[in-house]
Amino acid sequence: MRIRLGVPVVLGLALLAACSAGGGGGRAEPPAAAPSATAPAAVPPPPPAPVSCEGSPAVEVADAAGLQRALDEAVPGQLIRLADGRYEGHFTASAVASPEAPIRLCGNRGAVLDGGDVDSGYTLHLSGAASWQVQGFTVTGGQKGVMVDGGVGNRIEGLLVTSMGDEAVHLRRTSTDNVVSGNTIRDTGLRKPRYGEGVYVGTAESNWCQVSDCRPDRSDRNVVEGNDIAGTTAEAVDVKEGTSDGVVRGNTFDGAAMVEADSFVDVKGNDWTVEDNAGTTAPEDAFQVHEVVDGWGRGTVFRANSASGVPGLLVNVAGPREVREATTVACDNSATGAAGGLSNVDCRRVR
Repeated sequence: MRIRLGVPVVLGLALLAACSAGGGGGRAEPPAAAPSATAPAAVPPPPPAPVSCEGSPAVEVADAAGLQRALDEAVPGQLIRLADGRYEGHFTASAVASPEAPIRLCGNRGAVLDGGDVDSGYTLHLSGAASWQVQGFTVTGGQKGVMVDGGVGNRIEGLLVTSMGDEAVHLRRTSTDNVVSGNTIRDTGLRKPRYGEGVYVGTAESNWCQVSDCRPDRSDRNVVEGNDIAGTTAEAVDVKEGTSDGVVRGNTFDGAAMVEADSFVDVKGNDWTVEDNAGTTAPEDAFQVHEVVDGWGRGTVFRANSASGVPGLLVNVAGPREVREATTVACDNSATGAAGGLSNVDCRRVR
C-alpha cells in the first residue's frame, strides 16, 4: 500500500520473550542516524526449478503468432508447449476449462514472453480464463507481467516474472480460487515505482468504479505461496480492500528495493491468513494491516512468520481499536533485529 506511516522505531530484540508474556509493545522514537546512501545490490534470480512439460494432446509452439493462435484455439485437457525462444507481444487467453481437464501453458525459462515497452500492455492476460496451469517460462517487459481478470481456478507457477513497468502478477475483477505458487519475481516498478508490487490481489477502492461497477472487487480465496520476491519497488504482496479468505504462505521477501512501500505484505482485505513467510531488509515494518474502507482490514491471522532487518514492527496493525482487536498475531512469529518489537497488539497462542 502507498501510505507512509511515520518514521522507524527503536526497541530491543527480546521478541519471543515479550510474546510469551503476552506483550506486543508500541512504537518508540526513531534513531537519529541518517539512512545509508548506498544503493542495494541487485538480487539475481535463483536457478530455475525443473519443469516438466510432458503430456498430450500437445500443441507445439515456436513463435509469437503460433502462441496466440494456440491460446485462441485452446480446449480443455490440452497442453500448449513452448519451445525456447523469444515471443514478442501481448498475449491473451480466455478459454474456460475445468479442474478435471485443465489447459496447460508450459515452457522452460528459455521460453521468454516479452511484452516490450514497459509503458503499456499486459504481457500475458488471462481474461475470463478458468482452470489454466501457466508453468515454468519467463515473462518480461510490458506494463504488467501476468494479469488475471475474472479468472477462476488458475495456477501461475514456477515462472520467472521480471522487468515490468508496474506489478508482476495481478489478480483482479473478481478473480477467485487462483494459486500463485513457486514463482521468482524480480525488478518491478520500472515505469512508476509506486505501482511496482510483486503480487497484487484485488482493486483499490479508488478504482472500484473503473473496475467493478463501484462495488468491492471480490477477488476471494486466492493463494500466494512459495514465491521468491525481490527487487520490487512497492510491496511484495498487496492485498486490497474488498478481498476475503485468501492465504499468503511460505514466501520469501527481500525489501532492499522497496522505495514506495512500508512493508513486505500489506493486508486491507478480510479474513486473510499470512503464515510461514520469511523476509529480510524491510522498508519499515515487515507486515501491516490497514482499514482503508470501513469494515475492511479485519480478521487477518499472522502466524509463524519471521524477518530480519526490520526498522519497525514485525506486524503493525494500523487504524482503530476495532481493527487491532480483529487481528490475530500468534506468538510463534519472530524477528531478528526488529527495532519496534513483535507487534502493536498482544500476541495470542493459536493452534
